[in-house]
Amino acid sequence: MTSPATPVRIALVGSGRIGQVHALSIHRAEGAVLQVVADPFISGAASVVERFGGRATTDALEAITADDVDAVVVASPTSTHVDLIAACLDAGKPVLCEKPIDLDTARVDGLRARAAAAGTPVALGFNRRFDPHFAELHRRVTAGEVGPLEQLTIISRDPAPAPEDYIKVSGGIFRDMTIHDFDTARWFVPDVVAVTAVGLRQFSDVIAKHDDFDGAVVTLVGAGGQSVTITNSRHCAAGYDQRLEATGPLGTLSVGNVTDTLVRSSNGTSGDAGAAFQTFFLERYSQAYSAELEAFLVAVRGGEMTNPGYEDGRAALLLADAAGVSAREGRTVRVDLTA
Repeated sequence: MTSPATPVRIALVGSGRIGQVHALSIHRAEGAVLQVVADPFISGAASVVERFGGRATTDALEAITADDVDAVVVASPTSTHVDLIAACLDAGKPVLCEKPIDLDTARVDGLRARAAAAGTPVALGFNRRFDPHFAELHRRVTAGEVGPLEQLTIISRDPAPAPEDYIKVSGGIFRDMTIHDFDTARWFVPDVVAVTAVGLRQFSDVIAKHDDFDGAVVTLVGAGGQSVTITNSRHCAAGYDQRLEATGPLGTLSVGNVTDTLVRSSNGTSGDAGAAFQTFFLERYSQAYSAELEAFLVAVRGGEMTNPGYEDGRAALLLADAAGVSAREGRTVRVDLTA
């Protein structure tokens, strides 16, 4: 445990795109310092260190176990997550790991008991819980503003598909993309009991070639009868489409898309036209990544753990797997997220 006056010294494992996002968040945080960056490709680690400080290494275990490291952020490929979380548990180091924990539920369950018994925080990188707009909507729903939640609608569309090299190892749309929406759904409706999904092949021959879907519509049902509808697409002409709506007997709360300006234009060719949506997840969720890290630092210092934890990561993966079965077999899949 470190005191509030002492910066938390962080090891970052992974220097790719998401690793650079976390490096920036660490750099911006008053209570943290980037101590070491580990990546088997040393040039990537060295590039991050050149921008944000620390030292570079190719050895993730060396970084995790270093005496001058207090906590770890894992931003490496999914296939490494279970082993790196286990290494953090062995070293007694708090860890914030990107989603998903793994693509194989059996591997996730193999570490489940150890994670539950750990005396140090194990946090999962579901950053949308920390988006200020979504968090306000959640707070107001929890406060009863719409009455008992009846329907939740989540819309998430990417501007364009990821490169083929990523698509073929991503684990599929449900475990790669929709998994964020599954966690958002459980934030509002923790006890999901049924999953019905339709996988869509509407525009991408590349994605279809890898036996994946380029869009999806998923309906979740909660134990209390609540419904959650998730709409996904791997492309959107308007940009990064991220919306949320919660409805109950007393009304509706909604969050629309974020734009760079609130100025709107009306003229001879258009009425009340606004700026384009932000076109990249790093723009849309930059505040969320910073808030996610700040919450993790509180837990590292011995405060309340408010980040999604290992069980949340496992639950989201179970829902993703159930959605895959539902989409391919054309049936509703019952789930028990507590078993």
